[in-house]
Amino acid sequence: MARRKAYAVAASGQWTDEEEGRRRLPAGEAHAWEPGRNETVCGLSLSRSQLVRFPHVPWTDAIPESGGAADRVRRLCPRCASVAGRAGAGARPAWRRVNPRP
Repeated sequence: MARRKAYAVAASGQWTDEEEGRRRLPAGEAHAWEPGRNETVCGLSLSRSQLVRFPHVPWTDAIPESGGAADRVRRLCPRCASVAGRAGAGARPAWRRVNPRP
């Protein structure tokens, strides 16, 4: 069985949450990013796009419906969301074959 990848967040901006001990959080447009790579899941270069990396914020916390670290995230990249998944309240269940042919 394939191991599920753990995606972090790369965003166009950042802000500091004073209530949680000055923790950096994403703002603006959020993209899924695999730590150790220099590009987002959708293929944008991190340095050329001037995206800020957030290795401590998992992708599921950047989804606005999650309420995690998504207070100032305005938009999720639709290509990244299709690859990394939208594990929120309105997410569809994974596709599954119910009655396969013999």
